[in-house]
Amino acid sequence: MSDSVDLDPVDLHILRLLQNDARTTYRELATEVGVAPSTCLDRVARLRRSGVILGHRLRLDPARLGRGLEALLLVQVRPHRRELIGPFVERIRALPESRAFFHLTGPDDYLVHVAVADPTDLQRLVLDEFTSRREVARVETRLIFQQWECGPLMPPASATRTAGAPEARPGSSPS
Repeated sequence: MSDSVDLDPVDLHILRLLQNDARTTYRELATEVGVAPSTCLDRVARLRRSGVILGHRLRLDPARLGRGLEALLLVQVRPHRRELIGPFVERIRALPESRAFFHLTGPDDYLVHVAVADPTDLQRLVLDEFTSRREVARVETRLIFQQWECGPLMPPASATRTAGAPEARPGSSPS
């Protein structure tokens, strides 16, 4: 696990703004945060170098791409051995239907978020790409009716507070 990076309130404000809209210009960021554009540019560059900012992603609407049905597949692999896991992970990650892929603890080994055209396409995916594999012992399917994005990821409040200062909560004003 990597070490956390010391972030001051300006860094946190920049991160919050960029997570809400990664297309925000440096000039807009600088104005909102209250620093010079060159300072803002330097801070964002430092956040990238330190590994806090990993990159930028484009979000697409799966339904508008003909993949209007999303599901979570809980997959159990047996035997759970490294020589089987590597090829399995590579194959599932390469599927155009795969959106996210998690290795888990507990009775299920993997959680795969998929986007497909319809129930028939989901059935084809499960039968042809999952249960047909020797190492897959079980697949459980959960349809996603709706999903929401959550607020920006920030460090725990205890990591950003100064000694004796009250805890600040996003959207709240100091008393």
